Amino acid sequence: MEIVWQTPANPPEAKDYVRRNGRRFVRPYYFEFISHVKNRWAGKTIVDMFAEEFKGRPYEYFVSAVKSGRIQVDGQIVPITYVLRSSQKISHFLHRHEPPVMAWDIPVLHEEQDILTVCKPASVPVHPCGQYRKNTVVGILQAENGLAPLFPVHRLDRLVSGLLIFARTADKADQLRQQIEAGLLQKEYIAKVIGVFPEGEQVVNVNVNYNAREGVSTVEAPDQSNSLPLKGKTASTRFTRICTNGHHSIVLCKPITGRTHQIRVHLKYTGHPIANDMLYLSNSATIRSSQGMGSDRTARSAASRATYMPGFIQEELDLMGGHSNPAEEFNIDPMCTHCPNLAPTGYDGLEEGLWLHCLRYSGPGWSYECPYPSWATLSCQPR
Repeated sequence: MEIVWQTPANPPEAKDYVRRNGRRFVRPYYFEFISHVKNRWAGKTIVDMFAEEFKGRPYEYFVSAVKSGRIQVDGQIVPITYVLRSSQKISHFLHRHEPPVMAWDIPVLHEEQDILTVCKPASVPVHPCGQYRKNTVVGILQAENGLAPLFPVHRLDRLVSGLLIFARTADKADQLRQQIEAGLLQKEYIAKVIGVFPEGEQVVNVNVNYNAREGVSTVEAPDQSNSLPLKGKTASTRFTRICTNGHHSIVLCKPITGRTHQIRVHLKYTGHPIANDMLYLSNSATIRSSQGMGSDRTARSAASRATYMPGFIQEELDLMGGHSNPAEEFNIDPMCTHCPNLAPTGYDGLEEGLWLHCLRYSGPGWSYECPYPSWATLSCQPR
């Protein structure tokens, strides 16, 4: 079989996707990952570096990949004892399996010459990041609607749904980003939280400190007994209860600043966290590095695996049409550590989107909004 290696320059196509049981998969494909030797990698052997930095595959895989030329340095096959030097180019040619996302469509809400707005489904990242390249809002819109290029004006976390604004030109994107930087945009979200949220506008002004390694934010409130400076960034959010049924409340959230997970941790700070936010419902967030996966997924992975993993292989075969030969969906790679499954090892596909939804963005002379999600309807009256 002749292998065709893809790079970021290869656009996604409609035929790349497979929908099964409410999930959207990407057919695995051959891809060249390119990176350059970081200072902390220099002086290590090529195999040891990969084994230490990329723990998702066994040591033996990296030995075989180097020997076979699937891992190269500066375009050359090297021995497994090769010692890396700073700034060298490393190419990793592998059979790429992307994580699944929910199979909802991405409806276009508003389209004009220089602006496109869509309703982003939960679980789908906005643009290529980490293990996602084609299973992204940008990739799906290009593959299924021919919409390209698109320039995201703002971002939404992968598990958050709602309004997403794209510029159709780089100039328009710069114009809107300048409005964001100047504080001219108003953002509105809705969230479903635990308990009876207080009446009247509640303003939270506490710093948010994001730990990028662990993927978790914490809040830092001023402490008069401690003169040490706060590490987090200033953050402010305004909350107003829309309605409550005594058990949950629908809350309008207006972030004044835009810190990572700001609404989520500020709601937790009020004592009313988002009702299905497994990362912030507990006082001790599960650490991402302990499991080698995103913290939102890690927070629920232990319970999910206990009941799901025994049937994982069979379900994946069922997802591919009930065939025992996955080659009917894609070519099996003998060196791949994820084949014959469509999804990478460790992605169970049981994620639930957060009950947090971007409702409206407005700026000087313009406003765009997104319909309410189904979970935002409570059997309650405004109180």
